[in-house]
Order: sequence, then structure tokens, then C-alpha cells
Amino acid sequence: MPLRIELGDVAQMKKKHPCGNDLWEVVRTGMDIRIKCLKCGRQVLMPRETFEKRVRRVLKAGTDER
Repeated sequence: MPLRIELGDVAQMKKKHPCGNDLWEVVRTGMDIRIKCLKCGRQVLMPRETFEKRVRRVLKAGTDER
């Protein structure tokens, strides 16, 4: 079952980015996931399957539950 990911969620990845941060914001969802580094602002586009393998956990900071 695919991981439930929404725009604005913050994902903690297994490996750190070269800038030293491991927290990324989800900017785009679909077959591909675009994530943005919260420290340096670099954006990366990767297939959903690759993203789900590399993510450690998803922090639901981006959801707007009312």
C-alpha cells in the first residue's frame, strides 16, 4: 500500500543532504515526488517508489485538519 503523502508534509530521510539536513518539505505529489530541503532550499524530484524507500518517517506538519 502506498505511503500517504500530502503537500506541505515534512519528511525525514534516511540519509542527510550534503548541507547536513535530513528534513524535506513535500512540494509536489503524484507518480513523482518533489521535495525541498528545509535548510538550503534545494529541490529534488524522484519517483514515488524511490521516495518511499528513502524516507524514514513523515511528519504530518503540512496537513490542515479541521
